Amino acid sequence: MSVPARAGETGAPGRLVAVANQKGGVGKTTTAVNLAAAVAEAGREVLLVDVDPQGNATTHLGLGHAKRRVSLYDVLLGRVPAANAVQPTEIANLAVLPSVVDLSAVEVELAQDAERNLRLRNALEPLRAAYDLVLVDCPPSLGVLTVNALAAADGVLIPLQCEFFALEGLSMILRTVDRVRRGSNPKLKIEGIVLTMYDRRNNLSDQVAADVRGFMGARVFETVIPRNVRISEAPSYGQPVGRYDVQCAGAIAYAHLAREYLGRLGGPDRRRAA
Repeated sequence: MSVPARAGETGAPGRLVAVANQKGGVGKTTTAVNLAAAVAEAGREVLLVDVDPQGNATTHLGLGHAKRRVSLYDVLLGRVPAANAVQPTEIANLAVLPSVVDLSAVEVELAQDAERNLRLRNALEPLRAAYDLVLVDCPPSLGVLTVNALAAADGVLIPLQCEFFALEGLSMILRTVDRVRRGSNPKLKIEGIVLTMYDRRNNLSDQVAADVRGFMGARVFETVIPRNVRISEAPSYGQPVGRYDVQCAGAIAYAHLAREYLGRLGGPDRRRAA
């Protein structure tokens, strides 16, 4: 498989990808965390940026509230540079820029700032050369935080639950991407669509997957994330599913997704020498 060169080797900025869907409950944070961990396990340097005030991605990686003395909230308000808020995780090659509940006040606190939608882009730019991939976990809403993430991103990865209203949710996020593209970020691309919560026992899952593939074609990843109890259990242990149970169906699926994603990026295989 061909994989992209490491950012640190080339001096080029790593790819910045927003994981977004305005519809809640689609496996957005689960996908952000487990894809980040799987790409890191594959030897890439990864930064996960938690832009959701709920902070679930941060918790999922084992960082309790006591460890979040400096967070993205401080970064967006200009109190500290982003590098000062980044924290390592127990997973090699994976760091996190944590969230706190105070982040929900950013929209009000930056209301008078004409450049408020570019705060995240400007904050992350100095960090990008240190990482191969920067994944941004967005809140399930369209507000200043999600707009900041889309304005900063090279691409948007869309998790899509295999259920009845999937295409409706997809249409919503596609319209949002188009608005951001026409406004503050003309380079923004659809990175891909990940089908989540797939239940092979349910004919509806097959029908939804077929409809989405018919609508979006090759933009839909071949890898499908199944419904899996281990995926649901892992956050309570502060671990991605690949650490919690490496042999379960969910861990295997996210490992496959990481390989497929890296393969899609293409480029020469120039991994750091061991």
